Amino acid sequence: MGMLSLPGFLSCGKKKDFSLTNEKDAHSSDNDENSERGNWANKGEYLLSMVGYAVGLGNVWRFPYLTYQNGGGAFLIPYTLMLALAGLPLFFMECSLGQFASLGPVSIWRILPLFQGVGITMVIISTFVTIYYNVIIAYALYYLFASFQKVLPWSDCFSWADEFCSKTRIVSDCNATLHGEIIHANYSFITGNNLTCINGTINYKPVQFPSEQYWNKVTLQRSSGLDETGRIVWYLALCLLLSWIIIGAALFKGIKSSGKVVYFTALFPYVILLILLVRGATLEGALDGIEYYIGRQSNITKLMEAEVWKDAATQIFYSLSVAWGGLVALSSYNKFHNNCYSDAIVVCVTNCATSIFAGFAIFSILGHMAFLSERPVSEVVDSGFDLAFVAYPEALSKLPVSPLWSFLFFFMLLLLGLDSQFASIETLTTTIQDIYPRVMKKLRTPITLGLCTVFFFLGLICVTQAGIYWVNLIDHFCAGWGILIAAVLEIVGIVYIYGGNRFIEDIEMMIGKKSRLFWLWWRMCWFFITPVLLMAILVWSLITFSNPTYGSVLYPAWGSAVGWCMIIFCVIWIPIVAIVKIVKAKGNIVQRIVSCCQPAANWGPYLERHRGERYSHVVDPKKKKEQEIPTVSVFIY
Repeated sequence: MGMLSLPGFLSCGKKKDFSLTNEKDAHSSDNDENSERGNWANKGEYLLSMVGYAVGLGNVWRFPYLTYQNGGGAFLIPYTLMLALAGLPLFFMECSLGQFASLGPVSIWRILPLFQGVGITMVIISTFVTIYYNVIIAYALYYLFASFQKVLPWSDCFSWADEFCSKTRIVSDCNATLHGEIIHANYSFITGNNLTCINGTINYKPVQFPSEQYWNKVTLQRSSGLDETGRIVWYLALCLLLSWIIIGAALFKGIKSSGKVVYFTALFPYVILLILLVRGATLEGALDGIEYYIGRQSNITKLMEAEVWKDAATQIFYSLSVAWGGLVALSSYNKFHNNCYSDAIVVCVTNCATSIFAGFAIFSILGHMAFLSERPVSEVVDSGFDLAFVAYPEALSKLPVSPLWSFLFFFMLLLLGLDSQFASIETLTTTIQDIYPRVMKKLRTPITLGLCTVFFFLGLICVTQAGIYWVNLIDHFCAGWGILIAAVLEIVGIVYIYGGNRFIEDIEMMIGKKSRLFWLWWRMCWFFITPVLLMAILVWSLITFSNPTYGSVLYPAWGSAVGWCMIIFCVIWIPIVAIVKIVKAKGNIVQRIVSCCQPAANWGPYLERHRGERYSHVVDPKKKKEQEIPTVSVFIY
């Protein structure tokens, strides 16, 4: 009888390709630089994933409206400036952070342990938003399926409509001239006496268009308010389940599967936008819509209003998805020497160009709707839910072959939403992988599917008859200034505590040495301009904060209290984690704070060969764990 104590030998002296410490899962492949975490198969998959994450529903349903509202083409001036001063610097910073250390949004704070709560805040806010964002995708799925009918169900006032439903505006009363005198009378009297209403004196009855009633009465089965929860709307629940199944299927192998899916989900929306633009441009009234969007003569005087600059900064900040944790997570799967600088510029420019391009497609068709209904474009333009599920569907229903255009539009919304959800779930799985790497190697698929299942059940409250109120409540609180707080602390912590120049040296380890002139702009933004702009937006948001409403429906006091509890739960981890870190540190209070403001012993490039002299001192916990693993004793007879 003999005995081998080498873990690589299992039987009869034959060596097997088996390792207890370097086992691979579907998340990595033989071509990966980082065999433990995995890397993107190629740069294209990374860029498309980033574009898909940044380009979302807001590019289609918020930016065009803001442009119209804030001076037309003149709005592009503050928009571009805010991209350069606030959006791009923060975007580049997060991409560089994730790529440098190959870590997710929580573990990345080895760079500054005192601020690790910022990463936790990002992940929790992303979790809340992921839950309600998928409900919006469920809405798009429902409308997508509803489009498979010869006549769109919201094209007319069918059996579900009430007496206020009408395809056209109904005149109530007006002023007219009778026997040389101006009289005020109801419209039936005016028409009965062959009189003509005086321009500017016409009053209309309060009516609702079919698409608006369909949205409220059929799709949502909307209750009177948050107090009246009602029942679960079963077809929305099924659409929500389907959307989570799609996401789970796309992510079951992590970036190795989602990287392939984004070739379609990130690119095809551009094809649909182009089709909608070409179709819209050929319609009567399209030019009127586009003139409302960009403006025949842009209102430059609007640039004197602070509100315009706030809108530009806010739109850039949210549309690029900075401070959500997703950029760090996606970039953490890059190879170390990837040029994250050029990637950041490409993605940011693509995101903004998409917003502008989408505006033409949206407003050309809204202009046609205004032409047909003999209303000014301003009366058919809206943003958010009302644009996506009321105004635009109403416009599409008036086109020939309307089910085709409706299908294309909602399919585009579906794809835009799914891309963002892929990155949001990947942010959570990356966080889990950094904390429990061995568990994720073995159980990546069950954990991913488990997350999707849990989020589906948590999202059921949002598909009740009061669901839209919950969606609006979460969006109002969690997707607001909680993210701004995280962004301000992120840039202040890295630039002023860790050290901006030190961070620049880290970036140069990845992309090569650059001149002082090259870094001049980034230093100006990181050290001064971007933090000041973010603080200004945060202060403005807090000053102008108002209790949530949905249309004319006010929220009960307990609803606002729930909203405050959600945002407090998100940001409370910032001081809690800081206090815990200080308590666990050694020395007096000053020494403890100072030590918590120093990078952790294991901060640096993930792989040893990339550390160089600057990070040769890094403690590698993986090697320590490997030494502690007992040998496998195999007896041979």
